[in-house]
Amino acid sequence: RFEPCPTPLTIEALTAMVVRTYEEECRFVEKIDDTSYRINKGFVDNMNVPGHFYVNEEIKTLLFDELKQFSKSGGGGGHVGGFLPAMKQIGNVAALPGIVGRSIALPDVHAGYGFAIGNVAAFDMSNPESVVSPGGVGFDINCGVRLVRTNLMEEDVAPVKEELAQAVFDHIPVGVGSQGIIPTGSTDLEEALEMGIDWSLREGYAWPEDKEHCEEYGRMLQADPRKVSSRAKKRGLPQLGTLGAGNHYAEIQVVDEIFDLRAARQMGLEEKGQVVVMIHSGSRGLGHQVATDALTIMEKAMGRDNIKTNDKQLSSARIDSQEGQDYLAGMAAAANYAWVNRSSMTFLVRQAFAKVFGQSPDDLDMHVVYDVSHNIAKEEEHMVDGKPKRLLVHRKGATRAFPPHHPLIPVDYQFTGQPVLIGGSMGTCSYVLVGTEKGMSDTFGSTCHGAGRALSRNRSRNNLQYQDVLQRLTDQGISIRVASPKLVMEEAPESYKDVTAVVDTCAAAGISAKVVKLRPIAVIKG
Repeated sequence: RFEPCPTPLTIEALTAMVVRTYEEECRFVEKIDDTSYRINKGFVDNMNVPGHFYVNEEIKTLLFDELKQFSKSGGGGGHVGGFLPAMKQIGNVAALPGIVGRSIALPDVHAGYGFAIGNVAAFDMSNPESVVSPGGVGFDINCGVRLVRTNLMEEDVAPVKEELAQAVFDHIPVGVGSQGIIPTGSTDLEEALEMGIDWSLREGYAWPEDKEHCEEYGRMLQADPRKVSSRAKKRGLPQLGTLGAGNHYAEIQVVDEIFDLRAARQMGLEEKGQVVVMIHSGSRGLGHQVATDALTIMEKAMGRDNIKTNDKQLSSARIDSQEGQDYLAGMAAAANYAWVNRSSMTFLVRQAFAKVFGQSPDDLDMHVVYDVSHNIAKEEEHMVDGKPKRLLVHRKGATRAFPPHHPLIPVDYQFTGQPVLIGGSMGTCSYVLVGTEKGMSDTFGSTCHGAGRALSRNRSRNNLQYQDVLQRLTDQGISIRVASPKLVMEEAPESYKDVTAVVDTCAAAGISAKVVKLRPIAVIKG
């Protein structure tokens, strides 16, 4: 159980200690309100700004228990899956050079490589000391979610649900080592890395309207394929248009509840029971290799430029250094790859629906509602201390959530705010939210990205039986197609936090607003 933190000690008294007890650690953590806590300077060395995390009761318990185990081990054996506790990671990010505002963690936060997953951090681009850190983007660059609507209702799909699930499974290559079926050669890959969704449009795999409903309009202009290694390209070439494994999925869902009818209708989500498709995937092996390459290169740059971090997993480079600029250009190319990947799978899903229902995708109104990114770093303008600043915003396991009237969101959504797609864990509900002005001011226009892990993959495999997980989905009336059944334990609902609690926390904090709840009727996984 969570134990309340005692009265704070002075920073001077505690920073002198090498190892602190749990109670002493807690005295740096201050409750602000029912949904948020502040991590004050001194919690870890060299913090430039405070930390800030959003929680509900369940998440609070997980975070504080993790910190308690770390303290009991004397800061040694308490690492979570080889990572520091999430709270320590939030603090370490707050110590990075050039960070502004605060190091922010959303309610789905959990320990990750360097940055916690669910961590948002912004760096002043006018400060020559400011850094970019691949750990603040993650290995699956532009892992993201796309929502495609249809004009079908649940009763239309029910008689052919198994056939439809099989058709989607047959059309989209899934699983570890899966290879794409859309013909692509090395020249195609180079062009896709540079052009993003514009390549898909040119080749006939996307509709013009799809581009309008993608974050960054599906293309980061600073992408440079020359900054992507040959090894990364070799990994990425056969995987374009594939779902992959892990927490990636394609789900056929229905609108289960509408919270904001005006915003929902603007998105083409008209009524309960309407069928949609959610696709969750990223940049596959190419993005992973781009991150790995950059981490190796930046280790050397840190020594040259005397960049100090609290954790060696926080490898960084000055934003304006050659290493920093090369990474951002390679990261943008990997992001473009991910948009092409999701566009290719959208094309394949449209073909699967057309085959089963004997109608064209256009007749089925299979338009993209929106496509959001989860793991990315982007240059944006935000208000800091009452003044506009150009910032490099790292969002790792977090979603951009811009408010109404923001110039970077489509004209269709100028009065509603940017759609935010929140995928649940396997077999649980998902949500569509919109960004808010409060989110813009408090979190650099960011909100949660999903449920967030509660159990490590290893613990999930040890604690659960895949047959039980699959049977439970069947009992819920959910059709399931899985390439690797023994991996489903890692993605079982028990392995994750409650996505509804995560979303409700963000709504209560005012950093995003609920529009629609979605319920799965078919799940396709690697």
